[in-house]
Amino acid sequence: MNDILKTLLLLACSVCWLTACSPSVPKYESYMDYPTYEGNLWPEYTPTQTVFKLWSPTATAIDLHFYKNGEGDQAEETLSMSKSDNHPGLWTLEVEGDQLGRFYTFQVHIGDKILDETPGIYAQAVGVNGQRAQVVDLAKTNPEGWNADKRPLLARPNDIILYELHVRDFTIAENSGSKYPGKFLGLTEEGTKSPDGLSTGIDHIKALGVTHVHLLPSFDYRSVDESKLNEPQYNWGYDPLNYNVPEGSYSTNPYDPTVRIREFKKMVQAFHKAGIRVILDVVYNHTGKTEDSNFNLESPGYYYRHTQDGQLSDASACGNETASDHPMMRKYIIESCKYWAKEYHLDGFRFDLMAVHDVKTMNELSAELKNINPTLFVYGEGWNAGTSPLPKEQQALKVNTVKLTDVAAFSDDIRDAVKGSVFVEKESGFIGGQKGLEESIKFGIVGATQHDSIDYQKVNYSKAPWANKPSQCINYVSCHDNNTLYDKLKMANPNASEATIEQLDRLAATIVLTSQGIPFLHAGSEMLRTKGGEHNSYNKPDAVNEINWSWKKDHASVLKYYEGLIAMRKHHPAFRMPTTAMIQENLQFMEAPASVVAYQIKNYANHDEWKNIMVIFNAKQHAQEMPLPKGNWSLVADGKQVKEKGIKRINRKVNVPAHSAYILRQL
Repeated sequence: MNDILKTLLLLACSVCWLTACSPSVPKYESYMDYPTYEGNLWPEYTPTQTVFKLWSPTATAIDLHFYKNGEGDQAEETLSMSKSDNHPGLWTLEVEGDQLGRFYTFQVHIGDKILDETPGIYAQAVGVNGQRAQVVDLAKTNPEGWNADKRPLLARPNDIILYELHVRDFTIAENSGSKYPGKFLGLTEEGTKSPDGLSTGIDHIKALGVTHVHLLPSFDYRSVDESKLNEPQYNWGYDPLNYNVPEGSYSTNPYDPTVRIREFKKMVQAFHKAGIRVILDVVYNHTGKTEDSNFNLESPGYYYRHTQDGQLSDASACGNETASDHPMMRKYIIESCKYWAKEYHLDGFRFDLMAVHDVKTMNELSAELKNINPTLFVYGEGWNAGTSPLPKEQQALKVNTVKLTDVAAFSDDIRDAVKGSVFVEKESGFIGGQKGLEESIKFGIVGATQHDSIDYQKVNYSKAPWANKPSQCINYVSCHDNNTLYDKLKMANPNASEATIEQLDRLAATIVLTSQGIPFLHAGSEMLRTKGGEHNSYNKPDAVNEINWSWKKDHASVLKYYEGLIAMRKHHPAFRMPTTAMIQENLQFMEAPASVVAYQIKNYANHDEWKNIMVIFNAKQHAQEMPLPKGNWSLVADGKQVKEKGIKRINRKVNVPAHSAYILRQL
């Protein structure tokens, strides 16, 4: 009997020991049942202590490892975080003493499973290749004069003119004259010149006259090895690693976490000094890694959408899609953007594959940013790259822009109407003589708003207006994706002479820069940028992607024309009316033959000093005669030059050359 009792006692002790060593993992019916936390999750540094927080409802233990360096070596100290008694899912640790400069990682335990280490999704500073976070005093990363940095004035969003560039592309070419080629600091240098003695870099952008630069992803992305920057590497950056930290390969020292922060701030400061605002291209719709992403190493599965059978959904076509409809992911997107706006003084955000996100998230984000500064601007791609389990009526699709508040979407309607589909190489679009696109051009002219003169059933993609107001429509003909405008024109019009290609380019630019809504230009298009016909250059060499500053000399007349159009748009508010009602009242389309679109902007629209303005786009291969309303008119743009004081006077009728745009003002 004694032996039996001993055995039973040993078994009971074994069960107790196993239970103690294998704590129970919290169970939830769905991710929507997870407890949420509304408080601050950023690391909190002071010289006397640092507070670390992590939200992980299914964790059973979390270790905090400290390291001397951002890579290599063993942890010099490991501490255990505590589960909050008041906030389910929250883990915290207050570490006494000055922790400044220490590298750290979190490591989550879920029952018997120990996940890989992570710097944490709220990391503000990381070492080389973003594997470890660092305790940082952000005030010490501010460049001289940072507290006095001011956003350039912006009266209303309709005044915006966007210019999309990749940090590396703009200064990496040998003829850029930059001392910091391919770096954030390369965009701060004044006085740089090409071998031809022409301005490059930030001076070029300032002279062009755009109001905002749109930087392709410049947060810490994973595809470039920051420890091997002496080897050829390139990527656009749409593979996020650490969302709240600048990309290390664009800094002068990726090993020192404070350098990339300070140099990014210097870049923003330089643009602001030049009168240019800064937009950051953000990619919250997916992560570069999936199973071992920082999201999954904190709270497995929660931050992603799944199909009904439990598999990862993939509306991004990148292996996963994030779940903005989950409260803590929504919180993360909003808090991350607010952080960039406050800490880095950014002026807005461009959302990659915005339709992966839900309308509620985008509206809440917009409202939060407006509370920081009412002039901050948000826009994105109103589509996704695959099917999502998020109901379509909730997706931030282009068609749902009417449900969005102060959020704009790209118009692929005008993009493909002007010069042909980006997916059909030989399609030439309106400017190349393709038939039946006049209504699509008119749709772009009114900024995708409601106008009684448009037959929406004949618009190429949208059969109804999708913008509540013109500032919700981004008009463009080229961007980093697909062929450059010049390359597309060459492919779609193979028999055209170089002179004709230049005419087509200027015609396309005129449509974009005179339409209502917000114009968007791809960096270098003003110099006939080419990528040698490469339509997807995301990982191609610098030789394909770089801005070659010899183009500036070779295509000086095209550049001057762009500068003239931009100046005219800025000088004349009739081209940037703020409301749909104002457009309906003052913009009148004229009768015109096929392949011609003509309209008037009347009545000193939007307090313009010009009473009536006439715009004519002739896409025909021959000149087109057009009658003018009664009175005397001054030709201010003829497809080759822009001269607001007038090129010549005309009355009764005008003969518009082939592939050209005429702009006239009534005297």
